[in-house]
Amino acid sequence: MVPFHSISRLTRILFHSGAAGSALLLAGCSGTYSALDPAGPHAHTIAQLWWAMLLGAAILFVLVMGLFVLTLFRPGFGSGVSIKGWIVAGGLLLPIPVLVALNFYALFQGERLLPGDVASAYRIEAHARQWQWEFRYLDEPGAPSTVDVLHIPAGLPIEVVATSEDVIHSFWVPRLGGKIDATPGHAARIRIEADRPGIFGGVCAEYCGTGHSRMRFRVEAHEGPDFRSLVERGFEQ
Repeated sequence: MVPFHSISRLTRILFHSGAAGSALLLAGCSGTYSALDPAGPHAHTIAQLWWAMLLGAAILFVLVMGLFVLTLFRPGFGSGVSIKGWIVAGGLLLPIPVLVALNFYALFQGERLLPGDVASAYRIEAHARQWQWEFRYLDEPGAPSTVDVLHIPAGLPIEVVATSEDVIHSFWVPRLGGKIDATPGHAARIRIEADRPGIFGGVCAEYCGTGHSRMRFRVEAHEGPDFRSLVERGFEQ
């Protein structure tokens, strides 16, 4: 029989650990660089997948902890089940349905993130170098490029073509979409989109040298007419 004071102590530890973990989790749910505070359809898809995976992990955690608590409070629980039976039940029958469901959901959501018709998107090249981003507006012949500031029209899918001049970098605007590596000699494509005008933080998400932590940029989403006016002024605000 497990002493009551040991169970009480274990319960307190689990409670405080859960409270601390919840506080950290909630603190990361918003902010300029939070993928859990989406501001566009592609980022919404990624956030939904994250929450689904968290739910799946929580279900498995509750099931395992339920068995753990039963073994504490009911001595002899499960003694009638063989070791092989526990391996099959706990290692296969318990997690597989949850993992299979998550896998299918991930595939479904992933399909929605694939680049669609290029003609329907506004094209921009994100050219990386140590340690800055240069943005070239491919659909605006003659328009100047911008450094560390990306201007986009709100409500329109943006096809970002990520390239690199030196080492591997990674283009990521957490609130607007996923991330893609910028590799020398290769052009990688990803879609981002802002639901509304605003300013969103972007980072290089691949360690690229001593200046990696400074390799940040911002995305400014504008209403259609405001964006067009900005292009005509050569991005001079």
